[in-house]
Amino acid sequence: MAAAEFIVAINPGSTSTKVGVYAGERPVFVTALRHTDRELARFEGRCILDQRDFRSADIERTLATVGAFNAKQLAAVVGRGGLLRPLPGGTYRVNAVMLDELRLAARGEHASNLGAFLAQAAAERAGVEAYVVDPVSVDEWPERARYSGLASIQRQCLSHALNTKAVSKRYAKECYKSYTTLRLIVAHLGSGFSISAHENGRMIDVTNSREEGAFSAERTGTLPIQELVRLCFSGGHSAKEVENLLFHNGGFYSYLGTRDLAEVERRIDLGDGAAAAVFDAMVYQIGKEIGAMAAVLRGTVDAVLVTGGMAHSERLVEALRASVGWIAPMRVYPGEDELQAMVEGVLRVLRGEEAARELEPIDG
Repeated sequence: MAAAEFIVAINPGSTSTKVGVYAGERPVFVTALRHTDRELARFEGRCILDQRDFRSADIERTLATVGAFNAKQLAAVVGRGGLLRPLPGGTYRVNAVMLDELRLAARGEHASNLGAFLAQAAAERAGVEAYVVDPVSVDEWPERARYSGLASIQRQCLSHALNTKAVSKRYAKECYKSYTTLRLIVAHLGSGFSISAHENGRMIDVTNSREEGAFSAERTGTLPIQELVRLCFSGGHSAKEVENLLFHNGGFYSYLGTRDLAEVERRIDLGDGAAAAVFDAMVYQIGKEIGAMAAVLRGTVDAVLVTGGMAHSERLVEALRASVGWIAPMRVYPGEDELQAMVEGVLRVLRGEEAARELEPIDG
């Protein structure tokens, strides 16, 4: 790829669209386009893809204002991967099969489903290829990881695969090794947690951040089954209310009334015993999940990588180091720069370091 060529990265969220222009790995322009309640009100109750033209026009207007960016030098456009079928990790070229699958939304409606469409629209205007990188549906599990304990229910692999894979490959590069030769545990700690085991370039197990594992800021993680059954059939909550308890009002929010880890730490510093106890319990559960992934890797682990927004907390990192530092050396990658991770995936393809993947039609 020539030094002057650019990559545009697009990451749609529920109320905003992040857009970045990169010259190689270097960000030239990054912004978040905020979508007001009034703008989004006309799409209420409609398919998320109905927002495509509205958001695409906003992106086009924004890119036209970037002085350092010459659209004629555009090498590729990359969008956030949506809720596709289970598939191996990698960089995927946007094609008709992918777009049709996202239209069907068989695995659910989500803002990330817009990513491939927005990237395709921008790429068509520039006459280049569009890609997505490591969508949340990346699934590289062996069959034994899918068993739940009940024949009618199978464990589902949905995770923060984009950031998890990106930091794994950054660590490998820093060590002058190949990701395909390493055995890693990656703890992505954000509003939800994904704690994963990586062996020879594949994510062979991971806690589904909506259903399993340690509690986080607002998600409950694993719950005692019988108590959950009683809650669901108590008559006091609708199905939607239970979902809100599990995914939005659980975690340390349910104990402390805040989703802000910095606020929890402030309370601890002021001598709040309840905040200290909840923080300690969260660290305990994260450490337990990391230990479980060490068992998945049969005790041979090259490194434990800690990433996500909560990795900015020195208190949390040091508590985890005391808990699981004996397993393997710990490396910390604070935050989750998804635009950067997407660009790195495309660069690996443009530089010939890996081949672009294609989504093929499902037989039958």
